Amino acid sequence: MFVINENEREYRYGDNGPKYLMKGPRMNFALVQFMPGQSFKAHYHNIMEEDFYIIEGKIDIVVDGVVHSLAKGDLIHIEPKEIHFCINNYDVPVKMVSTLAPHQEVDKVEVDDYSYDPNNRA
Repeated sequence: MFVINENEREYRYGDNGPKYLMKGPRMNFALVQFMPGQSFKAHYHNIMEEDFYIIEGKIDIVVDGVVHSLAKGDLIHIEPKEIHFCINNYDVPVKMVSTLAPHQEVDKVEVDDYSYDPNNRA
């Protein structure tokens, strides 16, 4: 058992990216924040499934080329091998919870030169 406050951790890139509150042994739990216009590289996981739950703001999450526009209260579940990335196309920051399970030390595969049609919306 342990207790942690988010103020004890920092976002990976200063004001954005993941802030891991827990990594392993069975799952990862992070807060993720993106400012307007920010994103991260397309990738997939071989074993881990990933969930994003939107706490505040809006975000576009692209999964296998389909754009999902999410807002406060929405959850998206991403299966292993589904290529995905997030981009904040809105004028407000987004803050969301990310969970990854089962925990793997190395399970992220980045996808170079990934393109998608921004009009291909769910």
